[in-house]
Amino acid sequence: MTKEQHSFQAQVEQVLNIVINSMYSHNEIFLRELISNASDACDKLRYTALTHPEWAGSAKDFKILLVPDKAKGTLTVTDNGIGMDKEDLIHDLGTIAQSGTQEFMSRLTGDKQKDMALIGQFGVGFYSAFMVADKITVISKKIGQDKGYMWESDCKSGFEISPTKDAEQGTKIILSLKKDFMEYTDPTRLRFVVQQYSNHIDIPIVLKAGTQEETVNAASSLWTRPKSKITPEQYLQFYRHIAHAFDEPWDTIHYSAEGVVDYTALLFIPTQAPFDLFQPEQTHGLHLYANRVFISDEIPDLLPHYLRFVKGVIDTNALPLNVSREMLQHTPALAKIKTGLVRRLLKELKDKSKDEAKYKTFGKTVASSLRKACMKIMKMPKRLPTYAALIPLMATN
Repeated sequence: MTKEQHSFQAQVEQVLNIVINSMYSHNEIFLRELISNASDACDKLRYTALTHPEWAGSAKDFKILLVPDKAKGTLTVTDNGIGMDKEDLIHDLGTIAQSGTQEFMSRLTGDKQKDMALIGQFGVGFYSAFMVADKITVISKKIGQDKGYMWESDCKSGFEISPTKDAEQGTKIILSLKKDFMEYTDPTRLRFVVQQYSNHIDIPIVLKAGTQEETVNAASSLWTRPKSKITPEQYLQFYRHIAHAFDEPWDTIHYSAEGVVDYTALLFIPTQAPFDLFQPEQTHGLHLYANRVFISDEIPDLLPHYLRFVKGVIDTNALPLNVSREMLQHTPALAKIKTGLVRRLLKELKDKSKDEAKYKTFGKTVASSLRKACMKIMKMPKRLPTYAALIPLMATN
């Protein structure tokens, strides 16, 4: 079996140097990050299978499996999502590929204490696992591929990649835990961390202790639950998951609309401006689902450009599951949803504007995004009553 030696990208080495030497007190966030990645992998397969009927049999019964082994000192996180091939492993695990990690890099100050604190703000994805592990092995096989590959790193000398016959479709991550972090072989500790940070994930997270298996999260789409059954902490963790953010939402809007087009919306207005707000390649922040099946998070027509800071989920039964992203742009149902979303968001902003101090704080976050819209609105007197809540923000610095 031939092993290929690769070096980490220089920026990755800088991130890893901070992570492995970190004394960050909430090191359990590594599990949140790995579970979030596993959930994304399952969503990607679920969507991809809509246009590849031959994969339909693999795009069901998703689960994320946690297997602690106290004797070996390991924690294994496995998903049966889309998987990775050799190129994916090199790109996704060897370079700075995630926007959140890029932002992490841009915020580094050189001050050790301040830079460690950034770990909590940005999570730094897969790399956060090196806070608790001195070696990580990733075994993965991509859907539709014959070969599987193994990625290994001790975080000191780059990483190795080799073909393996042991890979099943999906991804298995084996953490060889540092001696100070054997708590993550304790099922009680793992159960607590999952329920604190990942209870909202709508894929079963199964904890296997010995021969016993237990689903330790609620495993249902948060937006489908009654608001009275959702705690503020659950809303907060879902916001951080869906927005890849680490602040608290300035406002949370959760409602169902019935009429010509039925849909459920769970929307978040951030306290801090999203890190990619002014990047040309920034995608809009709404995830579109059809009957709880993920369709896309790149639907530019779902909200007007000036509301691109809004994050959240839209779920509707008015779209066919096999609709393409190109066809979505010309779907009458989507136009009606957009109208309803804008109307509701502007109403919420108008209501919130009664709290002048809080409203100005919000304005400072997204003023630049709204300024152009406000200038256009000022030239359309008939529309001023509808958009009245936005006008004060035009002067916000």
